[in-house]
Amino acid sequence: MSSHSTDGGRVALVTGSSSGIGAAVARRLAGAGYRVVVNSARSVEAGERLAAELPGAVYLQADVSDETQAGALVARAVETLGRLDLLVNCAGTTRFIAHDDLEAASPEVWRHLYDVNVIGVWQTVTAAVPHLRKTRGAIVNVSSQLLAKALGPDVRVNAVAPGLIDTPWFDGVEGADQAKAHVAEVVPLRRVGRAEDIAGAVHDLAHSAYITGEVLLVDGGGHLLG
Repeated sequence: MSSHSTDGGRVALVTGSSSGIGAAVARRLAGAGYRVVVNSARSVEAGERLAAELPGAVYLQADVSDETQAGALVARAVETLGRLDLLVNCAGTTRFIAHDDLEAASPEVWRHLYDVNVIGVWQTVTAAVPHLRKTRGAIVNVSSQLLAKALGPDVRVNAVAPGLIDTPWFDGVEGADQAKAHVAEVVPLRRVGRAEDIAGAVHDLAHSAYITGEVLLVDGGGHLLG
């Protein structure tokens, strides 16, 4: 789709968008006419390169697990681009630990995952809601959520729950190739997901005016396997 489509200068903040799913989402939204705020906590050069590729985009560094930085990210996004219409929470982290290695899943690991994947989402949402109410905007979380009832009708909140998606997270991970091959063999669509598949789902939920509180599984039909 052309970057001169009908979104009319709307602004999207995509956290964790320097690579992988977040980068695909940023590209999809820019292609639909959004001015995109690209964000990452550490991958500054990659984020700046992506923003330079996208018309009207800017890059802002911030660690959303830090309350001060999360709030400042939203404030700078609005200050720079003038408004906020869509918040997409893609920032996340993981640790690949064998299921039987309980000691490796230490409290420190759990705290880090929770800080980024749960508290970070909450902090960006809290900071963004006043701006989204003004534009009757939307939130899409790449996770599950319970915010739709609280924020409606001003702000729609939906989530995308990905299956196994082939992203840089799996680079060099032991057993990753076997896992991908297994998924491609058993899911009804017979392939592993791509970042662009999630980007398409995010775009569609952001533009579906009568959908809120929905968690959309994007797993190639893997949930049908029981």
